[in-house]
Amino acid sequence: MRVLALLDGTLADPDSPQIRVDDLGLMRGDGVFETILVVNGKPRELTPHLDRLDRSAAMLDMQPPPRAEFERAVELVIGNWAGGEEFALKLVYTRGVEGGDGTPTGFALGMEIGAKVLKQRAEGLSAVTLDRGIDADLAERAPWLLLGAKSLSYAINMAAIREAERRGAAEVIFTTSDGSVLEGPTSTVILVRGKTLVTPPSKLGILPGTTQYALFRAAERAGWTVLVEPIQTSELYDAEGVFLASSVRKITRVNVLDGKQLPDSSALLTELQGLYESEY
Repeated sequence: MRVLALLDGTLADPDSPQIRVDDLGLMRGDGVFETILVVNGKPRELTPHLDRLDRSAAMLDMQPPPRAEFERAVELVIGNWAGGEEFALKLVYTRGVEGGDGTPTGFALGMEIGAKVLKQRAEGLSAVTLDRGIDADLAERAPWLLLGAKSLSYAINMAAIREAERRGAAEVIFTTSDGSVLEGPTSTVILVRGKTLVTPPSKLGILPGTTQYALFRAAERAGWTVLVEPIQTSELYDAEGVFLASSVRKITRVNVLDGKQLPDSSALLTELQGLYESEY
């Protein structure tokens, strides 16, 4: 099932043409997006997602996304959803038509969550580390590269996942050229040391994670230490647990990294999932 809502407050047929072929989001990947998990009719972390949409649009020098219109579109999709209790809600905002009057394109699309993602939530996955070809200071030195913006230009991320699959894995953990951990193509990396959760800082040019932040809020209240600091790739192999967090993925454990079996973190996964769910 899919439900499509436009920013003018109307529903549209997701199986009929809606986007012009000369829309800059299609022609050049010139736009931004967010993906929100909806559970039992409630969108998780809606305000942080909308804040991040604003931030990404500002990095691309786009007009600010019309928040009230996106909120209305979110309500429309949720109100007309007749599928399962969980679904993914994608918000898309492009620069509009090439050569047009500058009016952006925007919509909200509700979609079923794929069986592959649900299986990975339960069973974990294998991943490989791949060099992103950047150093730790590049985001601050070259803001025009849009590192940390959630733009529609996801070709590199998808190419990385295909490379992982060629290597017999399902996912990727990007690293800097000097060996610092960055993020996954569609996820945030979390490492566990004892009763401490660690994730890399966004200043490295990575996306601040909404699901990671929700988990850290709950963990801190439960007595965990939470740190946002650089992680060296070598630390991943000996950690008590390595997890990937994203809105739809939730908290997913990495079982195998670069062909090496990691310590069994199934009990940790149950604990972290419980902490995350306690936020809602």
